[in-house]
Amino acid sequence: MASESRPSIKRLDEVVVNRIAAGEVIQRPANALKEMIENSLDAGATNIQVTVKQGGLKMLQIQDNGCGIKKDDMEIVCERFTTSKLRQFEDLNSINTYGFRGEALASISHVAHVTITTRTADSKCAYRGMYSDGRLKEPVKPCAGNMGTQITAEDLFYNVSTRRKALRSPAEEHAKVVEVVSRYAIHNCTVGFTLKKQGESMADVRTPSGSTYVDNIRAIYGVSVSRELLEVSKEDTKLGFAMKALISNANYSVKKSIFLLFINHRLVDSSGIRKALDTVYQAYLPKGTHPFIYMSLEISTQNVDVNVHPTKHEVHFLHEDSIISSIQAAVEEKLLGANTSRTFFTQAMLPTVIPDDVKRKEESGKEGAESVRAQDMVRTDSKEQKLDAFLGRSVSTHSTRTQEKSSNASSSSTETAASSKENDSAAPKVKRRDIKLTSVAQLRQEIRDNASEGMRELLQNHTFVGCVSESHALVQHSTKLYLVNTTTLSKELFYQLLLEDFGNFGVLRLSEAAPVRDLVLLALSCDSSGWTPADGPKEDMADYVVQFLVSKASMLQDYFSLEIDENGDLLTLPMLLDQYVPPLDNLPMYILRLATEVNWDSEKECFDTFCQETAQFYAFKKSQLNPTEEEENMDTDEETKESSANKSQGWKWTVEHVIYSAIKQFLLPHTDAETDRTIIQLANLPDLYKVFERC
Repeated sequence: MASESRPSIKRLDEVVVNRIAAGEVIQRPANALKEMIENSLDAGATNIQVTVKQGGLKMLQIQDNGCGIKKDDMEIVCERFTTSKLRQFEDLNSINTYGFRGEALASISHVAHVTITTRTADSKCAYRGMYSDGRLKEPVKPCAGNMGTQITAEDLFYNVSTRRKALRSPAEEHAKVVEVVSRYAIHNCTVGFTLKKQGESMADVRTPSGSTYVDNIRAIYGVSVSRELLEVSKEDTKLGFAMKALISNANYSVKKSIFLLFINHRLVDSSGIRKALDTVYQAYLPKGTHPFIYMSLEISTQNVDVNVHPTKHEVHFLHEDSIISSIQAAVEEKLLGANTSRTFFTQAMLPTVIPDDVKRKEESGKEGAESVRAQDMVRTDSKEQKLDAFLGRSVSTHSTRTQEKSSNASSSSTETAASSKENDSAAPKVKRRDIKLTSVAQLRQEIRDNASEGMRELLQNHTFVGCVSESHALVQHSTKLYLVNTTTLSKELFYQLLLEDFGNFGVLRLSEAAPVRDLVLLALSCDSSGWTPADGPKEDMADYVVQFLVSKASMLQDYFSLEIDENGDLLTLPMLLDQYVPPLDNLPMYILRLATEVNWDSEKECFDTFCQETAQFYAFKKSQLNPTEEEENMDTDEETKESSANKSQGWKWTVEHVIYSAIKQFLLPHTDAETDRTIIQLANLPDLYKVFERC
């Protein structure tokens, strides 16, 4: 009875057989596209355009400029096991093409509606055929068309509902399609690739023909990875392989591994190679991150079996363990030699404004708040005083003397030092005038309107750490360390002080009158002045500047405490900060720019540009009169070395106790400072603790 109830074996219907086979080869739209791209490359295409709709489920179209399909072959092109690349089984041992089984188009035609339009070089017109289940629906028809082939697959898996339901969303399928096109575009850099959604002009992938591997990696994966690539090559005639790769160095890492592997130009995956390379990078990258790797392996065709996977996603090759070990050693050697130093790219990172209630809670540490973790503990406070704050008088006097000495070292006929006589500093204060000019009020309001609250919080409550150079300093705010551009911030500070104290400045009187004409001639002799013979003789230009500034002398003295007498001699400069003298080596260029760069025709523009130029002159920067580090190192005289050390101590004191003290008290930083790298975050305590925890 049991033998009678057992069903008998029967031959499956051909349609069922073909659809089962199609399901193995075509698992999703990306698989179908991969097969069609490989056909285009086999046809010698130099330009491939892909258009998709709904991630390729609704429509998947590929157009190339390859050799095309002959009209006589159109009838059987979509039948199974029809190919121009294989004649006998032994040919598999030396296969050099992507396709060889003749299953790709057949499989697609069994699960989608396929239309092929093609034209060969010797054909007068193109021909179009429509296919279903591997056969033509109707005879091939002539039509207009370009050289090459266009294949359109519509309604993928329309007759396999379970497969279609199992697929992910159109957006995720589109991402898979983008991945396939991107990888083939990088490996085939001499071929132009374009991928876009139907009805959209913007391409998701676009690479020109005749580019390079690095160019295409930059276009697809971005600049951040392309600038961190290392080229690795390895060849072993004994094992019969050659490897070329572009790998990221230790400066680059991503959460998800990017591994592009081509073996004999075929996109495949190899868990053995992947694991071996991950092992190498474990010593260089943070835990949980991965590198970018593009690798092309050329292995003797007789050592490779390409017919081990329905989608040709994997291959097997001889001496696999030895080849992987050789590749691993080559990559490790390259990384070891290339990463003796690390490069870190910084960006402006500014603090957010902390609400007052949260700030009070953090300060008190009461009201049921949890204990502060070590990595969140602020080590210094901006309200704390340091010992050198009480030594300001002596250092300040020395600083002024140093600046006088530096200034007097210049040409005696032009550049003079600021007077530091005690009777000047002890002069009685003049009653402050109330300036009611509309233009000045508008400029002040613009400063307040464009102020950054987060930046103001940082600068108002920072702790000064130290000077990196004349132009940069380190400051701490909360648990973060910042690199600050002193020159840029001091320029903005002096601009705001010029507007805020408009008409109420103190006076810096020059110890000797400086002839404006001589200053201008000095400035014109500099390349940065922009003077050319077409502008006329320098002497005429100097005479014009003297005459012009003398005509504006009364306004300059009244509003800006800048006194020029009737003889054209500069006598005073405005005192913007107590105990601060601007770098007088820039005085000649400043006087020239007052006459040529200030807009004297409009009141508001005049005050704005005048303050901009004056702030540029007063901004703290390296003096051209101070010796460089190399010159200081060359000094052998002990007295000279001591003098250089005193100068360094002088300007550093000025930066900390004059410039940054005023910045903390007065500056309203512009919102542009949030993005122009004026302030760059270097480190923060919580992230440093994470690094220590990994060690």
